[in-house]
Amino acid sequence: MISGYAQNGQPKEALALFREMQMLDQEPNSAILVSVLSACSQLGALDHGCWVHCYIGKKCVRVDSILSAALIDMYAKCGSIDLAMQAFSTSRKRDVSAYTAAISGLAMNGCSEEALQLFEQMKGEGISPDGVSYIAVLCACSHAGWVEKGFHYFASMSDVHGIRPELDHYACMVDLLGRAGLLEEAEKFVASMPIKPDNVIWGALLGACRVYGNAEMGQRVGSLLVESDQNHDGRYILLSNIYAESMKGEDAEQVRKTMRRRKVDRVPGCSLIEVAGFVHEFFSGDRSHEKTEEIYLMWEEIVKEIKKFGYREETRAVVFDVEEEEKEAVIGHHSEKLAVAFGFLYTKSGSTLRIVKNIRICSDCHYAIKLVSKVFKRKIAIRDRKCFHHFEEGLCSCKDYW
Repeated sequence: MISGYAQNGQPKEALALFREMQMLDQEPNSAILVSVLSACSQLGALDHGCWVHCYIGKKCVRVDSILSAALIDMYAKCGSIDLAMQAFSTSRKRDVSAYTAAISGLAMNGCSEEALQLFEQMKGEGISPDGVSYIAVLCACSHAGWVEKGFHYFASMSDVHGIRPELDHYACMVDLLGRAGLLEEAEKFVASMPIKPDNVIWGALLGACRVYGNAEMGQRVGSLLVESDQNHDGRYILLSNIYAESMKGEDAEQVRKTMRRRKVDRVPGCSLIEVAGFVHEFFSGDRSHEKTEEIYLMWEEIVKEIKKFGYREETRAVVFDVEEEEKEAVIGHHSEKLAVAFGFLYTKSGSTLRIVKNIRICSDCHYAIKLVSKVFKRKIAIRDRKCFHHFEEGLCSCKDYW
C-alpha cells in the first residue's frame, strides 16, 4: 500500500501509513523504506527524510544499492545537495545506480561541472554508464549551456558504450539547444531524429520559444502540441503566454477559449513547504490556512521592501480583460509567494526555505523571489515541474531559463 501510494502521487497517504506502521511496532523492510523516501522526495519533506535516514541507521537496516540510491535521490530532490553527496560518499557500495543518483542530483541542483566530474570518476572506476546515467549527464550539459560537450556525450553513448539514444536523450538535446538560444538548430535536430518525436520533445522546443520570444515558431510548435496533446493544460498555457508576452492578447485569449471549449481544466498551482516537521500546503489565492491573515500581511510587507529595489508586478501573461490593478491581484498571491511568506513567519532568520511546486513557476514569481533572496539575504530553493531554482543574492541557479 505504501509503495502504491508513493508511485501514484499520493505521498501524504504513504507517510501516514508508514506512521501507522510505527505505532503498531511493525518494522519496515528495505523496499518499504525506498517508497517512504520517494514520498519524502515528492513532498520536499527534508526533515521527514532525515528522520528516515536516522531510523535506517538506528535499526541497522541493511543499505543495499537501491536504498542507497533512494537516499541520495531524496536529499537531492529536497534541494540539499550537500546531504545528497554526503550520503553518496558514505555509501558502502557505489554501483551505477548510486553514481547515477548522485550525478542526476548534482545536475538538477545546478552543479553541472561536479556532475560531469563524477561521471568521469565513475568510468575511471570501471563502472559502465547506462541510459539513465546519460540522461543525467545530458541534463548537466543542458543546464550549463554546454552545447559542444552535450553533443560529445550524446555521440559517445552509442560510439563508446553501445547505448541507443531514446526519446528522453533526444529531449535533453532539444532542451540543450533551446537553452543556448539555437532554436532553428533545435527544430532541425527534431526533424532529423530517427524516431518520431513525442510531446515532451515538442514541449522542450515550445519552452525555448517562450524564453526567447520566438512567437512565430512558438505558434507553429504550440499549435501542433495542443492538437496532439489536447488534455495537457500546460501546452495551452505556455502557448497563450507566448502570445501574451508578444503583446498578442487576442491570440492568447483565443487559446484560452479553445482550452475552455475542450473542457481542459487548468491544474491549480500548489506549493508545499515543510516547517518544524509539518508539510504545509498552499494554493494560489488560498485563504484556508489558519494563519491566512498573517501570511498575506507578511507578503505585503515583503513586496513593500522589494519594490524599493525595482520590483513591479509582471502582468503581461495575464490575459483576462481586467484592469491592471486586478491583474496584479491575480498574480500577487500565487502559491509559492504564500509559502515564502509562511516561511518568513515561522522559520529562523537566515535559514534556507525549501518549497515544492506542482507546476512551472511564473515569470513574476521568479523575478519577485530573486529580489527577496537579495533584499532579505535568504536562500530559497523551489522545485517546480521544470527544474530546481536555487535563489541566492538575487540570482537563480536556472540562469533564468525554465
